[in-house]
Amino acid sequence: MTNQAPVELQRDAARTRSDILAVATDEFAANGYSGARVDEIAAKTRTTKRMIYYYFGGKEGLYTAVLEGVYAAIRSEEQNLRLGDLPPVEAMTKIVRFAFDYHGAHPELCRLVSIENIHQAQYLRASERAMALNSPVITLIAEVLERGLADGSFARRVSAMEVHLLIMAQAMYSVNHRNSIQAVFGYDMADPGNRARLRQMAVDSVLSWLRSTDEA
Repeated sequence: MTNQAPVELQRDAARTRSDILAVATDEFAANGYSGARVDEIAAKTRTTKRMIYYYFGGKEGLYTAVLEGVYAAIRSEEQNLRLGDLPPVEAMTKIVRFAFDYHGAHPELCRLVSIENIHQAQYLRASERAMALNSPVITLIAEVLERGLADGSFARRVSAMEVHLLIMAQAMYSVNHRNSIQAVFGYDMADPGNRARLRQMAVDSVLSWLRSTDEA
């Protein structure tokens, strides 16, 4: 019994911290850094403002933990794609499809990234963990690029970062700009049929670019 009590306390603390992060993610995504209220987060988690400050050190610490959390989630799933046994074209296709689908299923990630850019990414810049969390995706893409160049699947020599930017531009645009595009053009990027076409367009644009030569 004496050994179980501390373990149970640790589990309770982990659950409490996880619950706070889940609610805080929704609050910051919906209201931004300035609009979110720690009191509101505490009320929705049945904790106290004091407890939130104990776990995260304050609003800035909580917001940073939320950013780190959403990045950790997508990068964790990316590392489970199992691309090593796939031919380069199939592997790159899987990367693009995953990015497009994941961002579509997690609009809170897109909103939080947009909000952070409004703040000049000052909280991400201060987070060493955020950089460490995100670097593996560049390595993942680089490995596929290297294999594709080696076997002739790809012709264009580009950096993994450039490929990542092209993928993210399409994956995030379809989420972040859904409402404005629908309001101005009447085109719903959340419609299943439209999303399927946009998803294929993302795959085709990346593969066509990589298959073309630098001179094209």
